[in-house]
Amino acid sequence: MSNKVIYAIYNDDDILMDAVKTTRAANHHIEEVFTPFPVHGLDKALGLAPTRLAICSFLYGCVGLSFGTWMMYYIMIQDWPQDIGGKPSFSYLENMPAFVPIMFELTVFFAAHLMVITFYMRSKLWPFKQAENPDVRTTDDHFLMEVAVRDNEEELISFFQNTGAIEVKVIDKH
Repeated sequence: MSNKVIYAIYNDDDILMDAVKTTRAANHHIEEVFTPFPVHGLDKALGLAPTRLAICSFLYGCVGLSFGTWMMYYIMIQDWPQDIGGKPSFSYLENMPAFVPIMFELTVFFAAHLMVITFYMRSKLWPFKQAENPDVRTTDDHFLMEVAVRDNEEELISFFQNTGAIEVKVIDKH
């Protein structure tokens, strides 16, 4: 079975947005859209679910805050208590105001670094991975919409030419 797709190429983001809305209204399945820069509102036009990365970021920040709190308690209270600037190290609560900058920095550190790792894993962006963009112009100034073909090739070609596509290609993906 051959998997044919249509590549509709556009040269303006506003025309692309109108084409995405028209394509979804006509009940054609959009596989992917490739753009050289983020297009505001494209995720909503495509009907994509909201991302859960913010939840991950919050949880990673909580891990960083917990690690920072534990680390400071262990180092400064249990393992090696020191009298720094006349402040005795009898309890964590007495010294907590001095530890706030460290807690903040570790919260940001953990959230930022673990978010980068999560993003790369979720996007499957591994080191030395080959690019998957179907047309090199999508990294410069063109927009590409990939739509699945289901025995309606001629109809789709004329449909996308009417949406303002500057080029329409039928590709057989293996």
